[in-house]
Amino acid sequence: MLSARRLGSLAAGVAALGPGRAGRGSLGAGIRARRVSTSWSPVGAAFNVKPQGRRLDLFSERRGLFGVPELSTPEGFYIAQEEALRKTELLVERACSTPPGPQTVLIFDELSDALCRVADLADFVKIAHPEPAFREAAEEACRSIGTMVEKLNTNVELYQSLQKLLSDKKLMDSLDVETRRVAELFMFDFEISGIHLDEEKRKRAVDLNVKILDLSNKFLMGTNFPNKIEKHLLPDHIRHNFIRDGDHVIVDGLHAEAPDDLVREAAYKIFLYPNASQLKYLEELLSNRDLLAKLVGYSTFSHRALQGTIAQKPETVMQFLEKLSDKLCKRTIRDFEMMRRMKMKLNPHNSELMPWDPPYYSGVIRAERYNIEPSLYCPFFSLGACMEGLNILFNKLLGISLYAEQPAKGEVWCEDVRKLAVVHESEGLLGYVYCDFFQRADKPHQDCHFTIRGGRLKEDGDYQLPVVVLMLNLPHSSRNSPTLLTPGMMENLFHEMGHAMHSMLGRTRYQHVTGTRCPTDFAEVPSILMEYFSNDYRVVNQFARHYQTGQPLPKNMVSRLCESKKVCAAADMQLQVFYATLDQIYHGEHPLRKPTTDILKEAQEKFYGLPYVPNTAWQLRFSHLVGYGAKYYSYLMSRAVASMVWKECFLQDPFNRAAGERYRREMLAHGGGKEPMLMVQGMLQKCPSIDDFVDALVSDLDLDFETFLMDSE
Repeated sequence: MLSARRLGSLAAGVAALGPGRAGRGSLGAGIRARRVSTSWSPVGAAFNVKPQGRRLDLFSERRGLFGVPELSTPEGFYIAQEEALRKTELLVERACSTPPGPQTVLIFDELSDALCRVADLADFVKIAHPEPAFREAAEEACRSIGTMVEKLNTNVELYQSLQKLLSDKKLMDSLDVETRRVAELFMFDFEISGIHLDEEKRKRAVDLNVKILDLSNKFLMGTNFPNKIEKHLLPDHIRHNFIRDGDHVIVDGLHAEAPDDLVREAAYKIFLYPNASQLKYLEELLSNRDLLAKLVGYSTFSHRALQGTIAQKPETVMQFLEKLSDKLCKRTIRDFEMMRRMKMKLNPHNSELMPWDPPYYSGVIRAERYNIEPSLYCPFFSLGACMEGLNILFNKLLGISLYAEQPAKGEVWCEDVRKLAVVHESEGLLGYVYCDFFQRADKPHQDCHFTIRGGRLKEDGDYQLPVVVLMLNLPHSSRNSPTLLTPGMMENLFHEMGHAMHSMLGRTRYQHVTGTRCPTDFAEVPSILMEYFSNDYRVVNQFARHYQTGQPLPKNMVSRLCESKKVCAAADMQLQVFYATLDQIYHGEHPLRKPTTDILKEAQEKFYGLPYVPNTAWQLRFSHLVGYGAKYYSYLMSRAVASMVWKECFLQDPFNRAAGERYRREMLAHGGGKEPMLMVQGMLQKCPSIDDFVDALVSDLDLDFETFLMDSE
């Protein structure tokens, strides 16, 4: 998952929810190869042993977080932010005094880099560092950089320096494609702030941006806020499933996996009970987004949000979702009927399928049909084995090796963080991945990729190496065994490493479009594609060995696992279609023709099929409306593209080096520096239609006949 953070026109990127261009002769030839270090060690072994303490620590130099000297103490954030702000002011002067040309774009990108190098790092530290002093200092740095960005977004002279370039057709035509695109992206971000408007409207745009940020934060906080109910209102026998608080019971989630139907029903009705304040925040957020979009020249917020994406416009998104819904309809009905029968079997007195039922009953069916108890698989998926599997795959596909490197004192924020050097067989060191994989107190419970520093070509011809963090929540090793992963954890590891390789393998000239800083409906393609590799027996067989006996994972176990994921998968996908449609309607034409809950009820009945439950308001828990407003469809579209790439290029041979190099050249290399559909076309050698996307998703739901043959033996 990428954690999106967009500071505005200049510090814009995907830091984590949420960086390149090598492999192309043009720029790659100008980058000096990095020499191999003798201190690197094999990646598999590094993850199956506890980190060793450093000798002579008392005498070693303290380098600071990520090797940034100033960040050896929390106070260093102040020094770093002040240096970034000082550099920003100098670059603004340069931008305003430089004649329009390619140098204008380079200066803007350097300005973006100066701010992002502090903001991106601080964004990560403020949520992940175990020490409060570091988190607070990082939070303050984010505020300081954010204030500077707001100031830059309203700097008319700075805007005009870019406008002079874009309005000169002859000059623009002389720029290379990437430089032209980056210039247009900077202008697009500028105009979101209304800088092209007259003074009165510009002030209104700034005020709306501030209001939207405030409403987003308030709504986001409310999406996870628990609900409270007097305990006497719940039957005695289910109260112990919830947190007790005196005479009340606290419900902090949906309890979707609870075996007791009544527990799930109670949790659903209580947790989703409407909250008046939260409803007001949502309505105001949607309304203000619409006002801002119209003010800066768009008919709806969705039209603004989708500019530059694969879909390009909301009409295309709705066509995609409606066609997908039609194709899923019969399969979804069959899935619901299968769940209904299972519910009747286990609970004959109450067999009507309700919205709180699918996660539980689909899991029961999956377990009964395929016997995929995670504990049977974990011994074959030690973390070290999985990392070695990734290393083998990247080496065969792309000529890349992962090496563990001992971090310097003070370089990492927790002693169990591992540092990986990503090394190409001929190009040398490409960048670094810090692996923050293990559970700890106060650590966020999401699997995430964070950009710490984006790659870019520097003025001296050297390349600024990308640095990223992968955050997972894996169990620690025990005295008797290394860290063992469930199949789901293993798939998540491959997914997040897909984001990391996107960051490493890009060699864009500009950090503004580095790696994962690309349209949302393209950003998840590399990570989802890695899920296909993680589910292929030929790949899994390279590394899945029992940590005690060395026995390989049997092929029929991998096949059963893959097929089990298709159980009720049509209903799962239909649910995502419903969410994505709701998101589009909320960000479509305003004023909305009905209250948000009435729209939810209507969309649920049309695009999902299970009945709406009175006095619930699921949309008030829909946190993705903040970070993925008008873009929730992106995951489905990214999966469609990944599916097509897998089938066209890797299904026949998942280790095909020629296909791997083409994948790097056509898709990974450009970051956000090329139109996403052009990258897809380059990889697939055709321009896919909406029907192609839909067919790719639906065909993934078909059961593999080979599995039935093996299971019948």
